[in-house]
Amino acid sequence: MSPAELPFLGIAELRAGFRRGDFTPLDALNALLARIDRVDREIHAYLSFDAAAARKAAQAADLALPLGGVPIGLKDVISAAGQPCGCASRILSGYVAPYDATAVARLRAAGAIPFGRLNMDEFAMGSSTENSSRGPTRNPWDPTRVPGGSSGGSAAAVAAHTAFASLGSDTGGSVRQPAALCGCVGFKPSYGRVSRYGLVAYGSSLDQIGPVTKSVADAAALLQAMAGADPHDSSTLPAPVPDYLGALASARDLRGVRLGLPKEYFVAGIAPAVEQAVRRAVGHCEQLGAEIVEVSLPHTPQALAVYYIIATAEASANLARFDGVRYGRRTEKPDGLRDQYERSRAEGFGPEVKRRIILGSYVLSSGYYDAYYLRAQKVRTLLRRDFAAAFEKVDAIVCPTTPDVAFRLGEKSDDPLAMYLSDVFSVAANLTGGCGLSVPCGFDETTAPGRALPIGLQFLAPALAEERLLRIGHVYEQATSWHLRRALP
Repeated sequence: MSPAELPFLGIAELRAGFRRGDFTPLDALNALLARIDRVDREIHAYLSFDAAAARKAAQAADLALPLGGVPIGLKDVISAAGQPCGCASRILSGYVAPYDATAVARLRAAGAIPFGRLNMDEFAMGSSTENSSRGPTRNPWDPTRVPGGSSGGSAAAVAAHTAFASLGSDTGGSVRQPAALCGCVGFKPSYGRVSRYGLVAYGSSLDQIGPVTKSVADAAALLQAMAGADPHDSSTLPAPVPDYLGALASARDLRGVRLGLPKEYFVAGIAPAVEQAVRRAVGHCEQLGAEIVEVSLPHTPQALAVYYIIATAEASANLARFDGVRYGRRTEKPDGLRDQYERSRAEGFGPEVKRRIILGSYVLSSGYYDAYYLRAQKVRTLLRRDFAAAFEKVDAIVCPTTPDVAFRLGEKSDDPLAMYLSDVFSVAANLTGGCGLSVPCGFDETTAPGRALPIGLQFLAPALAEERLLRIGHVYEQATSWHLRRALP
């Protein structure tokens, strides 16, 4: 295999090549660096990387470990010791993380090489990766279009084959939505399955670290390494971690699986190409042996509003710590402490982050708390009941990941409500604490003449049902070839 072909390998193929002695981890890393140099100038998925440190780690890689020698890209919101962690924000410009996030530490223990800081919407607030202080990332399938967000750099790097796999964070769909728009696999674990220690907080009751990969098996491999309870994060679950990869080995069909098709997810506004591709994929699942059952999630119309109330409220509290005192950007020559706070934050935060902080402060303010935040929490409970009732009838829910394919850069920048609608099918998994998986299920060949735009199929399951979800996604993926198409030569 030529060096130029190495970046197109997935984790399993990479590891097999290492074991056979076809190439070394250093060979793979050097090939990846060469591709980044050739491709990333147009895509702009990477904010930075330390090639010397990565080469040193590759030379010392222990191939006996499950992920030995595999470089893994990191969204710029996840701490890795000695690497920048700027959250794509001016307010954290120059900040270097002094410790590893638990997810990163566990990947290192499994032999992986945390490599490169990937672009994102500032503080994970956005659906297009246009809100980065370092400039937007572009979709490898069509560089005039967005890669999705907020983990747009993570998805674009995997789609462009400038990363073998990457980590993102998912607060309302920020792993699954960009994975869908870039033609990758995106997995959101159950709340508490993967530690949030070392993840810069956006919405603490919603955030979850998840992998973006080239296949479901690769997502299972990363989840295997990261999952489990952590004393540093009291919200992690003490449940044992199954053998996710082993479970996929015996997955051949979907016989005995009941998949719920929510009628509320096929509504006016969904792009015809997306609906056609998803319904075709549902039919394929039926051919693989699944029983398709219509289910109802009656509070779906309220989910997006609930999410943007709760998420912004939690963001306003979490981002209060960025004040120019302890770390991060400090304004020049402030006129007293109050002026320092105000100007540091005004200069450091971008427009979308300011918008969400203001929204969150408003819904938590005296006189509005009961009308907005408290009511949103009550409707969140109703949403959880909707999903619990559905999961009594079915093993998983199948639906679109996004209502449309990737839109043009700048198309929704002046219309926040239109941008927020990109998350309409993904926020429920975060509000209910369950797990979600997006896999490629087709392409729209008509929206952008001469360019195919990926479409994502989403599977949702209850908390701690990752093994079941991965099996379903793996069977569908292996029966199709959508995930094998390449965005760039």
